[in-house]
Amino acid sequence: MKKRRTFDIDLPEAEETAPRAETAAPRRSPMATAISENADALRDRRAVEAQIRAENDALAAEHVRMKKLGLIVDLVDLDAVETWKLVRDRAKGDDMELAELVASIRDLGLSNPIRVEARADGRFELVQGFRRLAAYRQLLEETGDTESWGRIPAGILPRGEDLEALYRRMVDENLVRKDISFAEMAMLALNYARDPQTAENDADRAVAELFKSAGYQKRSYIRQFIRVMDRLGDDLRFAPHIPRALGLRLAAAIDERPELVPQIRAVLRDWDNRSVTDEIDVLRKAIGDEGEEGAVKPAAAGEGAAKATARAKTTFQVPTPSGAAKCTAANGRLEIRLDRDFSALDRRKLEAALARLLTDIA
Repeated sequence: MKKRRTFDIDLPEAEETAPRAETAAPRRSPMATAISENADALRDRRAVEAQIRAENDALAAEHVRMKKLGLIVDLVDLDAVETWKLVRDRAKGDDMELAELVASIRDLGLSNPIRVEARADGRFELVQGFRRLAAYRQLLEETGDTESWGRIPAGILPRGEDLEALYRRMVDENLVRKDISFAEMAMLALNYARDPQTAENDADRAVAELFKSAGYQKRSYIRQFIRVMDRLGDDLRFAPHIPRALGLRLAAAIDERPELVPQIRAVLRDWDNRSVTDEIDVLRKAIGDEGEEGAVKPAAAGEGAAKATARAKTTFQVPTPSGAAKCTAANGRLEIRLDRDFSALDRRKLEAALARLLTDIA
């Protein structure tokens, strides 16, 4: 049997041959990992919420700013709009162009919303847009279409603005209107001064407060018209049609000859169906535009009525599918004005329609 050979094998020291083990990271438990992840998510969520709150605060501040300016527009029920707080500068019952505005809104819609002030009871007080509101109410009355005309676009002002500022808002908007008359502006100043809720009770000083945006010359004209409207306002039916030059001369004449006031009133009294021209003629005669013979004299008993009958003229408007027909009825004359070519109508139909009209009024 053979004998095994023995070999000497030198083994290296363990610390020299074995690689040094690195320190292992401590293992985290599943619960610790979940807690850490939840904390990270909570921090992210809070950051997002803080950003959202900041954006909402900015939007709220912008909303408040726009609301103060009346730039927040909403649809407001016509029945919820009141018109008692401010005395209007638009003369009531003498708006010959309202039919044109109604036709424009019907065809094109409302291009400029009205402006209202929110009230504590949930209703609204009109600040600007009396004619636009009147046009919507007329359209609702004519059509009965509450879906189209039962609500009106309105810029909503917050509660709390002082009465003087509301008046200024109304006046400044209307100063850009070409058809606003000196008589209407004068009556607004008078009514503003008479309003017990305003701080000013002098109409001349009210002009300076209300019409700050107007030039000095314009304010001077308004003050002179105040003297006319203060003495004759209740007797004049067509005051907005008084030309500026006539109003200024009339104010000077009344100051110089106060007896003109009762004389003018005597002529206009009981003249119910007088026209714009009739009334202007009376005022012109009062200041001597037609010479001494044309000066106004107190009417004798029955004389004023006879004169009124001789010169009586009535103007009115009739709504038609083609627009508003402007009509003038006078002694021996009936005039109809409408944006339509009547010569293009069938003559027999036109004659038949006129015959029916004349028969009905005979």
